[in-house]
Amino acid sequence: MEKGANVRNCGTNAKSGRYTPKLENLLVKKMDVIWNPWHGCRKISEGCLHCYMFRRDAQIGKDSTIVTRTAAFDLPLQKRRDGSFRLQTDGTVYVCMTSDFFLEQADEWRQAAWECMRRRTDLRFTIVTKRIARFTETAPPDWGDGWPHVTICCTCENQKRADERLPVLLELPLQRRAVIHEPMLGEINISPYLATGKIDRVICGGESGAGARVCHYDWIVHSAAQCRRYGVPFVFKQTGARFCKDGRVYTIPRPEQHTQAKKALPDLERRIQNFAAAGFDF
Repeated sequence: MEKGANVRNCGTNAKSGRYTPKLENLLVKKMDVIWNPWHGCRKISEGCLHCYMFRRDAQIGKDSTIVTRTAAFDLPLQKRRDGSFRLQTDGTVYVCMTSDFFLEQADEWRQAAWECMRRRTDLRFTIVTKRIARFTETAPPDWGDGWPHVTICCTCENQKRADERLPVLLELPLQRRAVIHEPMLGEINISPYLATGKIDRVICGGESGAGARVCHYDWIVHSAAQCRRYGVPFVFKQTGARFCKDGRVYTIPRPEQHTQAKKALPDLERRIQNFAAAGFDF
């Protein structure tokens, strides 16, 4: 099953002068890898309320607030008997998906984790974080203007967190930046941040699991239209468990949340074009 869905501006039509949109469905690929050097976290903002990691740990009686180094800590550097690296992929290596890479409780391990990434320039790493404010104090000493094989993706679940975190993200010395609204908890205006030209991708998605808060399709459309206006690739990752479209709230089973996002692409494109025809008057 293909997961997620992209809406991307792929340039200007030479005849009409208008954008020629291209739709893709590639956010999570089979060749992508999750690398969790440590496990456990502490909730810090609204998006953490129904965290999937806390939910899964609770099912086996595990305390998610206890942060522990995992057996996969040095996964990128583990080797086979012939001396080659075990981890070989043409996809993306997503880092710390059951924690936060910049979590205070992991400070003692972080430089060693950076070293794994430093030595594997053949891989593409993406770090998703709510703790972007801790980047400067925890960056490796040779970070410089950023490592081209490492993307820092900042989570902004609502307008408050976008306005708090994105100015920090934009000021950091990074070669690759992304923004994710997941779980998306309201309409979010990030046009001023997109206008800087420093954001490489925006991802949106709803909330899953018991007690999931409703994700509104209008919020997704609004974010996608902002991205189209500034030529930034946009990903509609998944609908979440409760999805409101045209005034009706749908309950969507977990296995269908990605495919429903994919099915919405033609309608999403049509609504983006309506925004474009109105001069992106938000």
